[in-house]
Amino acid sequence: MADTSSLEQLIQALRRLPGVGVKSAQRMAFHLLQHDRASMRVLAQALQEADARMRHCALCHTFTEAELCATCSDPRRDASQLCVVETPADQAAIERTAAYRGRYFVLMGKLSPLDGIGPRELGLGELFERACDGVVREVILATNFTAEGEATAHVIGEALRARGLSVTRLARGVPAGSELEYVDLGTIAHALVDRR
Repeated sequence: MADTSSLEQLIQALRRLPGVGVKSAQRMAFHLLQHDRASMRVLAQALQEADARMRHCALCHTFTEAELCATCSDPRRDASQLCVVETPADQAAIERTAAYRGRYFVLMGKLSPLDGIGPRELGLGELFERACDGVVREVILATNFTAEGEATAHVIGEALRARGLSVTRLARGVPAGSELEYVDLGTIAHALVDRR
């Protein structure tokens, strides 16, 4: 049993990744050990360096190695627009569109009372302070269209509107290139309500 403790630790560590179950973790561990020790060392070093160097941007909370991320330090970005997203992955998705040139606030989660995540854990006080800095004119709520994401957008939107800010929400509807018969009913219903 002592011979497999390192293997078991590796499997358990891989299982911590989202979407990785026992079998996938075992497959990855065996592959790395049996066929790709060099990649295992590269991965280990990359994890250690990311842990040591990465931190949250002082303004938007995304990941960066510097005090401010590249987006927040770019003077060409429109500081009057602030897009609120749940995660750095959501921010990256919006950036890939090249359609938005404003700034961001990354919540690093969503409201989830059952998980003990409330306004304080999301840093909503910091968001409200930043949004009310006199520079921001529009806050774009780009949280996910899940129950928690909708609740998060609602709470933030109501609080910011009460402070006199213009608040918008990402549009939702039928994806381009899709056929109506295959689109879920909730998406069709929202598309009808939000039609233009």
